[in-house]
Amino acid sequence: MRVALVHDFLSQYGGAEKVLEVLHEIWPEAPIYTLVYDKKALNRRYDNWQIRCSLVQNLPLGVKKYRWYMALMPTAIERFNLSEFDLVVSNTSAYAKGIITKQKTKHVCYCHTPTRYLWSDAHEYIENLKGLEKVIVKLLMSLLSRLRIWDYVVAQRPDGFIANSHNIETRIKKYYHRDSVVVYPPVETEKFYISPDIGNYFLVVSRFRPYKRIDLAIEAFNKTKIPLKVIGTSEGSDLLKRANPNIEFLGAVSDKEKAKYLSRCLALIHPQEEDFGITPVEAMASGRPVIAYRAGGVLETVIEGKTGEFFEEQTWQSLADAVIKFNPEKYNPQEIKQHAEGFSKENFKKEFIKIINQFLNKGH
Repeated sequence: MRVALVHDFLSQYGGAEKVLEVLHEIWPEAPIYTLVYDKKALNRRYDNWQIRCSLVQNLPLGVKKYRWYMALMPTAIERFNLSEFDLVVSNTSAYAKGIITKQKTKHVCYCHTPTRYLWSDAHEYIENLKGLEKVIVKLLMSLLSRLRIWDYVVAQRPDGFIANSHNIETRIKKYYHRDSVVVYPPVETEKFYISPDIGNYFLVVSRFRPYKRIDLAIEAFNKTKIPLKVIGTSEGSDLLKRANPNIEFLGAVSDKEKAKYLSRCLALIHPQEEDFGITPVEAMASGRPVIAYRAGGVLETVIEGKTGEFFEEQTWQSLADAVIKFNPEKYNPQEIKQHAEGFSKENFKKEFIKIINQFLNKGH
């Protein structure tokens, strides 16, 4: 069986790329079709794969400034010729589901979310445009409306949808009017371990993006004076200037270092709303509890009172209150880790292949 994988952008390393790596383990001979591949940003980690890029790759600043070419993305993804394949798996939160396949080809979409800036976060995205010139804002709003129509239409193309959580299953139904089955993303739980030594610090592991709400953690720990360590690339962020000395920014660290910090923290702080959220599962695979904002994917991964706790409002005051009241002694690291094993890479592979076979056998 000839298989192809389609991925939105290979421009940063995050949860979607971790899923792609596991899909490539399942089908190591499959080529990867993607809009752009930024080799430098990804340390050339995929250079031994068969990567086939779109026309955007060769446009001026197409790799570094690919968002400039938003209007071209539908054309770029639809130009991929996938007629030689029996199965195509798109791994997407944006454009990859828009590929065009032959009637004989099965297309299964693993969806991390319906395109955020077109649907669930549309108004927030437009709000953030207000600093631009009015004429540019009007052009962008017109483009977004056209992209929203395209996005809905192409969401009808896949033969089947797999959602990365029940949270996203609901979103797919609302915006695309499509049913989906849930397979939780793979977490490399085997890379994490329980440490006999617990430090005197809380931990944030995150990219520095506005929706990650690291600002809440900085403000909460500024006020409480409790030690906090932050893992993540922070260049250009003003959060560093706002942080008191009890907050330590570690920058980007190796996987080994991340596992060490996770295993020794009092708890992971998760102030954002994620579609699924792999980092809380990594913390639990380290035997450590999670303090999370009560929204999104953590509602499906964190068991309140057993593997973590929730704070109700996305404010620094609500987070600070949860941190002050937190008692790490009430948690059993072995029980937390055992729960996390349910999200292992091997479980993902087994469930994903089972669902793919069900789609392939439909109509046969």
